[in-house]
Amino acid sequence: MNRRGFLGTGLGAAAAAMAQSPRDWSGNVPTRYPEPDVVVLDKRFAKYKIGNTPIQRLYTGAMWAEGPAWNGVGRYLVFSDIPNNRQLRYIEDDGGKVSVFRTHVGYSNGNTFDYEGRQISCEHGNRRVTRREYNGKTTVLADKFNGKPLNAPNDVVVAPDGAIWFTDPGYGVLMEYEGNKAPMEIKEAVYRIDKSGKLDKVADDMYKPNGLCFSPDFKKLYVAETGSTHNPDAPKNIRIYDVVNGTSLKGGREFVNMQLGVIGAGLSDGIRCDTDGNVWSSAGWVGAGYDGVMIFAPDGTRIGHILLPEICSNVCFGGAKRNRLFMTGSQSLYSVYTEATGAGIS
Repeated sequence: MNRRGFLGTGLGAAAAAMAQSPRDWSGNVPTRYPEPDVVVLDKRFAKYKIGNTPIQRLYTGAMWAEGPAWNGVGRYLVFSDIPNNRQLRYIEDDGGKVSVFRTHVGYSNGNTFDYEGRQISCEHGNRRVTRREYNGKTTVLADKFNGKPLNAPNDVVVAPDGAIWFTDPGYGVLMEYEGNKAPMEIKEAVYRIDKSGKLDKVADDMYKPNGLCFSPDFKKLYVAETGSTHNPDAPKNIRIYDVVNGTSLKGGREFVNMQLGVIGAGLSDGIRCDTDGNVWSSAGWVGAGYDGVMIFAPDGTRIGHILLPEICSNVCFGGAKRNRLFMTGSQSLYSVYTEATGAGIS
């Protein structure tokens, strides 16, 4: 059986993918179509794979790339290089140029844009969520809960009512490399900031809630659990919650676990939904044949896998038609065109 035939055999695909062929990621050697590292595991994923488009490495040179967010008006992608305390920008209509967007950004991690086009960032080092205004000034949206400092906000999404939802697992205070080492004073949790600025805790039943995204109808919230980085009892999964009246959560339960056949279980980090309700999840910390992006149907079935040569930290949809998947790897930025359309605005 050839490699691609083996890749179509469900869990056997994982073992076969371990042997993925080395490739030149410099762009000097073309990829033979169809792209071999966009793997269909279930027929439901086949319609999203484009036969004549490659995975492209758009940039490399970060220390730990995170938090991609697409600005539709500016036609650019902003993403964080956390240890270097900077944000980078990929400009689509300028030959794919990547340059330094901002420096001294509080070791920012997750980014998004609100419905007014303003950038929202989670700052590890400053332990806060901020908004960049049209005049370039910074507004602090949240830095304390019940009088105590937040741990280190991590990822962020915006709801249609303007509320901002974010996770606070605390990685930025656990070491100097991605922030400023300090004690955590509150439980790791998920929060919501309403348009008036009121901050509410909406879930604290996870070890370390990380990436998050809404379903297309905003009735579900998915949250990646990465607590196993510091607690061996933490599950390696993505959880799902029911959103009640747009303001609170209930019914938290496992959506999927990150176990992949005989390869093992790594971690989901950043996640995004497409308009059909599929969840596109970064995947990493296992190695070749695992690291990349896993795609789950709304029922939790793993239907597709995008293999990358390094850990994938986060994803988002962008481009004029929101059908281009951007993926931040450990040190790099990748993209691939799909027939899926990203849900939400960033």
